Amino acid sequence: MITRSHPQFSLCGLNCALCPRYNTTGPSSCQGCGAENFPEFHPTCAIMTCNNKKDKVAFCFECSYYPCDRYLSKDKKDSFISYLHRTKDMISAQSDLDGYLTNLTEKSLILKYLLEHHNDGRSKNFYCLAVNLLEIEDLHDIKSEILLATDTKKVKEMILKVAQKRGISIALRK
Repeated sequence: MITRSHPQFSLCGLNCALCPRYNTTGPSSCQGCGAENFPEFHPTCAIMTCNNKKDKVAFCFECSYYPCDRYLSKDKKDSFISYLHRTKDMISAQSDLDGYLTNLTEKSLILKYLLEHHNDGRSKNFYCLAVNLLEIEDLHDIKSEILLATDTKKVKEMILKVAQKRGISIALRK
């Protein structure tokens, strides 16, 4: 398996840094695609298997077969993290990886703040989904309000209002 220098953004285009399992401490924690213990948590990852059989690249967009059928068809279901923007995020990373990773790092910091200051014990999935699905500009627009807020319910309402304005559902597709 290839060692990846950016496990916070997966081989297949998921934002691992915004996943609930990435933001968990304890035995169910996953440190992202390509992290040292990844095969223990995801021994049957079809993307990783494909990569090991083909070009052994850090990101699928570097593969000589990209875009393959996996990216030409729409993802209809999610797992721990939303797949909704996977192809869009992959295209963005392909055109400017450093810029994409900068935005992902910023989103990750916003998520960490939300989890540290506004997690009522059952909001982690909500915050992970919201930060993953909202654009960085949307998060910038409400960041100062979030920093001033003391009420978790109000923070969630702010996020839902922005999501609704964008036509985004903060829910996993099953």
